Amino acid sequence: MLFRLVWASLVRHRARTLLAVLGVAVSAAMLLDMVMLSSGMRASFKNLLLSRGFQIRLSPKGTLPFDTDATIGDAAEISARLRTIPDVITVSPVLGGQVYASAGGRTATAVALGVDPAVEGDYEIVTGRSPSTANEFVASDDFFHATGARLGDSVSVAAGFDPQLRAVTGQRTLTLVGRAHFIYMPAGQNSVALPLPTLQAMRGESAHDRVSLFMVRASSNDRVDKVLADIERTVPRVTAVSIETAMQQVDERLSYFRQLAVILGAVSLGVGFLLVTTLVTVSVNERLGEIIVMRAIGVARERVVLQVLLESSAIMLVGALAGLGLGLVTARYLNSILASFPGLPAAIDFFLFEPRDAWVALGLLAVAGVLAGIYPSWRGASLPIAVTLREEAVA
Repeated sequence: MLFRLVWASLVRHRARTLLAVLGVAVSAAMLLDMVMLSSGMRASFKNLLLSRGFQIRLSPKGTLPFDTDATIGDAAEISARLRTIPDVITVSPVLGGQVYASAGGRTATAVALGVDPAVEGDYEIVTGRSPSTANEFVASDDFFHATGARLGDSVSVAAGFDPQLRAVTGQRTLTLVGRAHFIYMPAGQNSVALPLPTLQAMRGESAHDRVSLFMVRASSNDRVDKVLADIERTVPRVTAVSIETAMQQVDERLSYFRQLAVILGAVSLGVGFLLVTTLVTVSVNERLGEIIVMRAIGVARERVVLQVLLESSAIMLVGALAGLGLGLVTARYLNSILASFPGLPAAIDFFLFEPRDAWVALGLLAVAGVLAGIYPSWRGASLPIAVTLREEAVA
């Protein structure tokens, strides 16, 4: 009987109820997006760093990986030292640079990574294979499109350009053997990867036995702190950064987004609360006569309050469920806009959906729905019966 009364009250003014549900849906969508934004970037970045299993990055002293053009010298010696540290199971050296590639009469500039193909952690092969000899390389989809090259083609690749002589330097002919997805590269970036000694030789003395960073995989996540301490003692002239340290630095740099998400989420929740409170208050005022008659024939005050609370909660929950779908659609659209930010890895998601985000949004809206109905329901159920009946009769 109670639920039939709630349903009858909601459908009595269909247009008003529908508009209230739509308003709550918009608020719920914004709230979900803000909850996703506040946690999505951090989780996405952490997943990206751990995607290849390397928990530690080593960069030149006082820098972060690829923050500057600085490099680490004596790379072979440092690699050997790192491999002697207990609990270090993989060491992957990486040298970054820029190359100029020509194929089929088309020239393109690309970011180049010099890696050890046996232990690399920067790309995944889509078609073809990894380099197995010094004169082979793999490239991204964007590189294929920019140059028109195909698997098996011989491509002229140069490591530099002399503007005075208007000639390239460090030129070699390399065979394209694989199409790769570069995990840490931004969308639309021409990228190639070739054996580390090849890129070092192409760049000449400036890159002789030098790398931009090392990626280190420890035997387990529980041993990362011990490995960090051993690295700092064994190789003091590098900066060792664990995933946890990197996440702390990311938190500092992304604090603005989290603050913005909290503010906008609170605003959306407040808007939904005020909207439902206003609607329920208007509805109770219109039905004061009914409520007082129910009280006069013996209906308990708590039952009247419960009916109104169920009405407000129903509006909030139905609107919230509709808002979850709307929020996912808008999150995908907003993510596509933010993902085009220059220099941002394509794998980063600003709005990363996790089931707990939906539960958090639903829980907050459910609580807001209950709170929205408390004041108008208690006010309507607490009015003096005789006086209110007389006022309603005169009106």
